[in-house]
Amino acid sequence: MDIKATYTPLSEINDRIRRLQQALAAAGMDAALLMQSADLFYYSGTVQQAYLHVPAEGEPVLMVRKDADRARAESPLARIVEIDRLQEIPGIIRTVPGVLGLELDVISAEMYLKLVELFPGIKCVDVSGLVRLQRAVKSAYEVEKIRQAAALADQLDAFVPEALKPGISELEFSGRVEAEARRLGHQGLIRMRLWGADMFYGHIMAGDSAGVVSSLSSPTGGPGMSPAFPQGGSLKPIRPGEPVLVDIAFAYMGYLADHTRIFALGGLPDELLRAHQAMLDVQKTVMAAAVPGTPAGKLYDLALGRATELGYEKNFMGVGKKRIRFVGHGVGTEMDEFPFLAKGQTLALAENMIIALEPKLIFPGKGVVGIENTHLVTKAGLVSLTTAPEEIIIV
Repeated sequence: MDIKATYTPLSEINDRIRRLQQALAAAGMDAALLMQSADLFYYSGTVQQAYLHVPAEGEPVLMVRKDADRARAESPLARIVEIDRLQEIPGIIRTVPGVLGLELDVISAEMYLKLVELFPGIKCVDVSGLVRLQRAVKSAYEVEKIRQAAALADQLDAFVPEALKPGISELEFSGRVEAEARRLGHQGLIRMRLWGADMFYGHIMAGDSAGVVSSLSSPTGGPGMSPAFPQGGSLKPIRPGEPVLVDIAFAYMGYLADHTRIFALGGLPDELLRAHQAMLDVQKTVMAAAVPGTPAGKLYDLALGRATELGYEKNFMGVGKKRIRFVGHGVGTEMDEFPFLAKGQTLALAENMIIALEPKLIFPGKGVVGIENTHLVTKAGLVSLTTAPEEIIIV
């Protein structure tokens, strides 16, 4: 593939900048200074070490510490300036803003203090909410990129039975699946915005391992290989008769498609087969109700209510106090984008949002069943972009 084919087009970047400028003006901000990787990629097309100054009116400027030549090749922005020190920024942007928007949800306290010192007298406010709300609604260009990632996720699912063999460890099985993902074009990095949150491809675990909780805001965790990274699979061998969870986000050209399928060697007990069917029912219920204008939290309530009607309230998205009170999340260039289909969330769905809907049941000592697909919000509800077979695949 020609690397230039992966660059974000100027028309896309210009539209994103224009909409951000409108939001800045409406919020009373004179400018935004962006530096987080996902935001840089979204608004400039590059993730080189840089600072993007976007005034509410006027031309944006990308100030690059490393590497300016790559930034000029990758970004279609007209004004890209090489800098050596942070202290050069005021002289480059020319007009010092009175109210400056910063990504206060992700930048370090040290960086914040440096910027306050750099711009004495200005008011620094949080711009992350505006940025995340804008990024929640995808353009036609973004939908197509996520659709491509979803198609590759489906291809990966078709490969899984080849790698799943009796006695193979969770770790070796994960490695084989991840290697195939890389062969198909997976970028190898899953970006998350939540501070301190780490993820490597996703969660691939079998049986009781999948029911082990972790610090990650996820219904599944896994023991991992050590307390240094306490999630994912271990050296435990995969046995016949236990559910094998393959929960992977396929990251392609910067965009994610998150999905989960369940596999098993030989077969599964009827109780787990029935539980899996119940989660397909919950997915169908939410998909029909997720129309534009629906508050995100209402969809969590609907999912929990349907799971309760089917007799699975105690195992839905976790057990007891360890339960995660959400059933889905937005995806784009990061795993944890708006909206969150979580208890109490009031953000209304909008057409062209992308949502990973993941109703799952956790049975401690037995494993996890359920489903996850990446969906596009349409006027009629959710349309799935990941389309691999949803039934449990028996190998």
